[in-house]
This record gives sequence, structure tokens and C-alpha cells, in this order.
Amino acid sequence: MINDSFNVAKSQVSFLKGSQSERTEQRRPTEATAPNEKHLSTGHLLDNLKGRTISSGLITIAAQGIKFALNLASIMVLARLLTPRDFGLYAMVTTIMGYVVTFKDAGLSTATVQREGITHAQVSNLFWINVALSGALSLLLAAGSPLVAWFYREPRLVPITLILSSTFFLSGLTIQHTALLNRQMRFTALAFIQIASMLTGVIIGIGMAWLGYRYWALVFSNVVTIAVTVPLTWCAIPWRPQLPSRGTGTKSLVRFGTSMAGGGYIYALAKGTDSMLVGRFYGADSIGLYSRAAALLNRPLEQFLYPISSVFIPALSRVQTQPERYRRTFLQVYESMALVSFLFTGLLFALSRPLTLVVLGPKWEKAAIIFAAFALAAQSAPVARAAAWLFISQGRAGRDWLLVNLLGAGLTVASFVVGLPFGPAGLAIAYSTVSLFIGMPILYYFAGREGPVTTADLWSGFFRYVPLWIVVCGVTWLVRLLLVNSPPLVQLVVCAPFGLLAGTILIWMVGPMRRTALGLTNILQELISRKILSKGR
Repeated sequence: MINDSFNVAKSQVSFLKGSQSERTEQRRPTEATAPNEKHLSTGHLLDNLKGRTISSGLITIAAQGIKFALNLASIMVLARLLTPRDFGLYAMVTTIMGYVVTFKDAGLSTATVQREGITHAQVSNLFWINVALSGALSLLLAAGSPLVAWFYREPRLVPITLILSSTFFLSGLTIQHTALLNRQMRFTALAFIQIASMLTGVIIGIGMAWLGYRYWALVFSNVVTIAVTVPLTWCAIPWRPQLPSRGTGTKSLVRFGTSMAGGGYIYALAKGTDSMLVGRFYGADSIGLYSRAAALLNRPLEQFLYPISSVFIPALSRVQTQPERYRRTFLQVYESMALVSFLFTGLLFALSRPLTLVVLGPKWEKAAIIFAAFALAAQSAPVARAAAWLFISQGRAGRDWLLVNLLGAGLTVASFVVGLPFGPAGLAIAYSTVSLFIGMPILYYFAGREGPVTTADLWSGFFRYVPLWIVVCGVTWLVRLLLVNSPPLVQLVVCAPFGLLAGTILIWMVGPMRRTALGLTNILQELISRKILSKGR
């Protein structure tokens, strides 16, 4: 045990600091690589890390608000123009794609963001590795399109799979450029890229659905979104890769990246099993209902979590050698995420049926119970994601990370097997229950075993906000019982304010909650004051 711990610590120190040859290469960039080196340095970020993090966080949140509106509009319109079967055919292919998507990145973007010192030659090598992997996956998926159609017993999946396979290669062209934008904390540029590409894809999707192209509207919406991202990303950061080279010390980056991706792939493989099982045993209509219910919750949630992770993983990585500052920064963000997630997921659970009917329409009523099941687990999703930051920002891609993902994958598949006989809703309920009551304790135990943030810190922040979820959900549910015969939109408009009011009162009454809320308010005020000062100059 002692030797294992020593080896893990030794590998972390080696990864974070780099070899002597790597540091020498950094100090002596060639004339060809010198223009690119400025896109790799991060020393200037430490001068005002708090201000940059606050600004980046607010920019990211604003961007996600716009993306949420676009996503909601897309869901509402497409759900009325298309059928559950159309969404089901699309989901069948994207489920299979989800099994191999982790290999496209191979964790190398995380390595670029997390590494304290990195060179142009190293990032160039990672770029070509990503491109090679992405191209190979595109060819593999295209070649396997007949197998996808055979598995689901649906011949229409062959051309869908062929076209969607191109997205692997296209997205592979942007992995390292996006990682460098994250490393430099250039979140305004990232926000513009995401919004512009998403808007283009939404317009294409709605237009094609309006013209009667059915499931092809979903397919080309995805392809166009990713295709537009490529030129926008390359224009946003003028870093250009050099040809692959040897002796650059890339192996340590690849080892770290593949370790992170390996654990992530194991869990992603298990997580995607639900849609595959629903599609295989219950058909396109059922997977259409299941996928829309999941997307109605998970897509906005991911739009909230991914950019916040993009902001704070680089920030935490920059202060990983300062334990107290690291712990203080993490816990402030962690508790803020807990407050927001428990507040709004309480609303979502209580209003699952009217929300589903308002957003998706009457023909999607069977998706309401699936949405409610996912909303139960969603309360823990943000804080679970934050706990995963501890592994990434501390460079802990070893045994603990792999074991967490192995256990999580096993539990996930077991929950699917238990719930499958009861249909899509039963599967969703089983997954949410296991994730919340078994998966979370395992994740917290391993995340807090090392580093400045302990398991007790994580649980303390979690249980502090459980009463908030109970109060918001309970009040919203009771008010909805009084309006059970009212139209779904009336239930939403009336019940949601009561739930939010009850939550606000509780936050004000409980000291730790109030301090967290005031901290969020102070951050907003600081950002506004910074903008006013900058305009005054």
C-alpha cells in the first residue's frame, strides 16, 4: 500500500512538473514555434485568478442562458413537428456513437488544460493523435452501419449512421484548439463559438422538419452544428500544429489522458446501455419517449455543468500547489452549485408532468414519469460533477479514478437490468435510485481520500442543502394538488413562484445557505462594478 501510494505520488509530481528535457524545450522555443508559445502560457492568469474566474463564470452562465433558450425552443418546435419514432431512430444511432466518443478525445484535452507546463511540440503531437483517432472512429462507425441496423432490426439506420459518422472526424479537428482556449480561460470566445454553431444547427433542424424531412432534420442539425464549430474555433485561436515529432515528452501527457479517458470510457459504456436496451427491446417509439425525457433534463443540465467545469478545472489546476487556496476555492463553488441544483431540481420533480406537456406537447405524456425519475437523480448531478474535478485538477488519474468508474459502471448496468422488465420508466427509476443512494457515497469516498478536500467536506455541503430540496418540492407539490385540474401551463405559472418563494425564505433563515447566496450576489456585484470601471476608463 505504501509503495503504491509512493508510485502514484511520484507519477503525479513527474506529470505536473515535467522532465528536465521538457522544461529545457520550453525555455528554448524555436523561431517557428515561438508565435504559438503565447497560446500555451498561463502565468499571467495567476495575477488576478479570482477576477478572471468570476468574469469567466458569469460569461459562461450568460452564454448557457442563451443556449438554454435555443435548446428549449428547438425541443418545443421539433417535438411538435416530429414523432417519437423520428427521435427514436436518431437516438438509436447516437447511443451507439456514445460508446466510442470518448476514444476521440482520449483524455488529451484534459491533459492540455491540466498540465502546468506544456510545449508547442507536445500539443501538436496531441492534435495529430486526436485527428488520427477521430478519423479512425469515423471509418469504423461507417463500416459498422449495417451491424447497427441489424442489431436494432431497422434498415433505415444505415444511411443515418453513415452521415453521423462524419461528426467524429470534424470534432476531432477542434479538440486541442478548444483545450487551449480553456487553458487560457478565453470563455468569451468559447461562448461565441458554441452559440453561433448551435444557432445554425437549430435553424437547419427546424427548417428541415418544417419541410417534412422527418428524422433527417435531427441528423443534419447535428452535422451542421459540428461542422460550423471547426472554422469558428480555428479562427478564435491562431495556434497551428507543427508536424509530429519525437523526443518531446508527449508520453506523460498521453498516459495521463488515457488514464482519465479509460475511466470515463468505462462509465460512458455502461451509461449508454439504457438507450440501447430500450431501443432493442421496446422499439423506436419507446426510445423516442425515453430519449426526449432524458434530453429535456440532461441537455440543459449539461449546458450548465460543462462550461462551469471548463472554467473551474483550469482555475483549480493553477492553484493545486496551494492547498488552502485550493480547498477554499473548491468549497465556495461546490456549495454554490449545491444551492442552485437543489433549489431548481425540487421544482422540476414536483412539476414534471405539466412541464413535459408544455414543452413537448400532449403526445409526449408518457415521457412525464421518465422525466420525473431523472429529476430525482439530477439533484446530485452537479455536486457529483464537482467531486470529479478533484481527480482531474489534482492529476489523480490512477487507481482511484479507475475504481470509481468501474464501480459506477457496474452499478449502472445492474440498475438497468433490474428496471428493464418494467419498461423505460422502470429503468429510469432504478437508475436514479442506485445513482443517488449507492453511486454518490462511492464517488465521495474516493474523491475525498486524497488532497485538501475531504469526504466529510463533500457530505457536509451535500446534506446542508437537502432541506432546501424538500421544502421547494413539498410546497410546489401541495400547490399543484390544488390546481390538478387546471391546464399544464397554469400549473407551471402558478406553482413555480410558490416553490421558489418557499426556497428563498428557507435560504434567508438558514445561515450557511444565506452566506452562500450572498456570496453569489457579491460575485455578481463585483462583476458589474468591474464592467462599470472598465467602461469609465
